[in-house]
Amino acid sequence: MYTETFVREIPLLEDRPLAKLIAYVAGTSSEMPFNDKRKAVLIIPGGAYWLQSDAEADPIAHYYMAMGYNAFVLRYSVGKGVDSVWPKPLMEASAAMKYIRDHAEELHIDPDYVFAVGFSAGGHLAAALGSLWDNDEIEQALGMKKGYNRPRGTVLSYPVISALEPHAHRGSINNILGKQRDSEEARRSVSLELLVSEKTVPAFLWAARTDDVVPVQNTLLYGEALAEKGIPFEMHIYPRGGHGLATANRIVGCPYTELAAWMKDSLRWMESL
Repeated sequence: MYTETFVREIPLLEDRPLAKLIAYVAGTSSEMPFNDKRKAVLIIPGGAYWLQSDAEADPIAHYYMAMGYNAFVLRYSVGKGVDSVWPKPLMEASAAMKYIRDHAEELHIDPDYVFAVGFSAGGHLAAALGSLWDNDEIEQALGMKKGYNRPRGTVLSYPVISALEPHAHRGSINNILGKQRDSEEARRSVSLELLVSEKTVPAFLWAARTDDVVPVQNTLLYGEALAEKGIPFEMHIYPRGGHGLATANRIVGCPYTELAAWMKDSLRWMESL
């Protein structure tokens, strides 16, 4: 018996029409029964909560799919005139996790192994999903049980983490805080290094020391917070490279091809959990 590979666009929320999931689901075959139920990745591209990087979407999905994972790219609501004030992005990411788990059988995935893979501002959203998955307001709005949106782990690529000076990426933070952008309390509420707890999921982190957009201290602060709470993590800080490196190979025009090792390393790490 054989089922075909498919790519499908899936709307997530009626009142948030821009929120969509692009599903990349491998076909199955009776010759490969071990492929019937794959692990999965929810990919969250970056773009300062203003736009979304194409380089951090399809190329990432193609790689993980080739390595035996089914992949789902979250296209969340951002842009001019769009209400992306926090926690609406977290609501959309949670809705994506809910959809994947609700439809695990038809998507041929193991619902216990869904990882969130985020880049830059998408890394902030993935990390938030990894720590703030038990938001009561979101659970009630989506009608889901506690922990249903919790990822098995997070892969955070040059993530935005802190909303506090001197390491904040203010563009991302301003876009999700809106009129509260200058409020110390509001900034602390989205500074993820302050929100790590015993409920935070394990993480794989990587960034370039010379990133001139999102300071590498964001990654370091998150790793330090994980260490303090005893949460398992792996971190790679590469000696050179910029921002928005995505697959870090010729597909995205990256000159620092040695950084492409992060993909293989992230797979090894996910398989170890």
